[in-house]
Amino acid sequence: MKVTLILTTIIITMTTTLLAADITLPAPQRTGGKPIFDALNERQSTRSFNDAALDNQTLSDLLWAGFGYNRNDKRTAPSPLNIQETSIYVILKEGVYLYDAKNNKLLEKNSGDFRKDATTGQDYVTTAPVNFIFVIDKSKNGGNGSYLSVGAISENIYLAATSKELGSVIRTSINKEALKKSLKLNDNQEPIAGQTIGKKK
Repeated sequence: MKVTLILTTIIITMTTTLLAADITLPAPQRTGGKPIFDALNERQSTRSFNDAALDNQTLSDLLWAGFGYNRNDKRTAPSPLNIQETSIYVILKEGVYLYDAKNNKLLEKNSGDFRKDATTGQDYVTTAPVNFIFVIDKSKNGGNGSYLSVGAISENIYLAATSKELGSVIRTSINKEALKKSLKLNDNQEPIAGQTIGKKK
């Protein structure tokens, strides 16, 4: 009886710890910011960041702008035939998360600093506070349409970052094999690009 009670307590504790590792994001701010033409005029790629962490509100706003839901089952960026085969993984200093757009959460996939896996040698990537990794599900659509979708998502994030006076850069120089392990992807999932974001130096 005592052994069963101890085991039950351990399982409950482990489950609670795992759930606590997920991050519930605040509701995204869907209004305000710079006028769209001002953001377009100022949009540029940045490759020099300081290491200051971004707060959860900023992460929520950027992720929603990139590929959140702005109406029933429809999202802020298009995808061919509305397949929605792209997922956004978030690499922070403390761990790797999957953006759950439906519930506006970051689901922990791995703990630790895996920022080095988000690049093939660009030093600024390993010190910037946030890296988004765009992963496609090839079982849904492995064609060129996936690249169009990721491009649209990335540009949304560029404009949202610009509106918040943040730097951003889209990159295809990612370590795919390392990312498959650190993001814990399955055989149908492929990382195809990364986007580094942070406050400009």
